[in-house]
Amino acid sequence: MGRIWETENRFAKWLEVEIAACEAMAEEGLIPQKALKNIKKKARFDVDRILEIEEKTKHDIIAFLTNVEEYVGPDSRFIHMGLTSSDILDTSFAMLLKEAMALIVEDVKGFMAVIKGRAFEHKNTVMIGRSHGIHAEPITFGLKLAVWYAK
Repeated sequence: MGRIWETENRFAKWLEVEIAACEAMAEEGLIPQKALKNIKKKARFDVDRILEIEEKTKHDIIAFLTNVEEYVGPDSRFIHMGLTSSDILDTSFAMLLKEAMALIVEDVKGFMAVIKGRAFEHKNTVMIGRSHGIHAEPITFGLKLAVWYAK
């Protein structure tokens, strides 16, 4: 999970969004295919360099784009064309959330499998039932786990 939220991955998502926008614009004939090919081939970034540029610009996206431009060259004029910083930040944040959620879902599936297994393991383990915060009729711990599993 930590890797998802590291600076390197955040910038990687920004670059994915920028390249996807360039691909869409090239498909519509708004930027030359040759420029797209060059952008896809050369586009990269250096986290330390971006942070260095940001110290001067006080703007994360401008620092990022400036660094990408250093790698791409003149065709970088087509990167970020027609976009706002929010377009990049919001879209990439959604991508990061999706990536994080995929991990969470996998972990929950694993947890649910453990709960199910323990429910069967403890199907005969007696425990005190609870009703409105007080003792009730005895139940099994397996039943309690099965209820958790069913929710």
